[in-house]
Amino acid sequence: MKVDMVADLEEKVGRYLELFEAALESTGLARCLEPGPHAKGEEFLNMARAYFADGLQFKEDNDLVNALVCFSYGHAWLDAGLRMGILEGGVPS
Repeated sequence: MKVDMVADLEEKVGRYLELFEAALESTGLARCLEPGPHAKGEEFLNMARAYFADGLQFKEDNDLVNALVCFSYGHAWLDAGLRMGILEGGVPS
């Protein structure tokens, strides 16, 4: 049973990595933002990128649980930025 759980986790990490990478590539700052919201948009993008980098490192270290956490949290930063209107593009699901 433990082998099945590891295989499931590996599959999920791979899937989340692909979704998050596609979301990062298709999301950017919203156009025509004033300085305050523009800075917030940059902050959200930087947080997402940091979580992506951390997730890749955890995956490389075979720490799949933390890799999955990073990919999920990072994707959430993009989603929140889109909902706030400080980012635009798409977050594939």
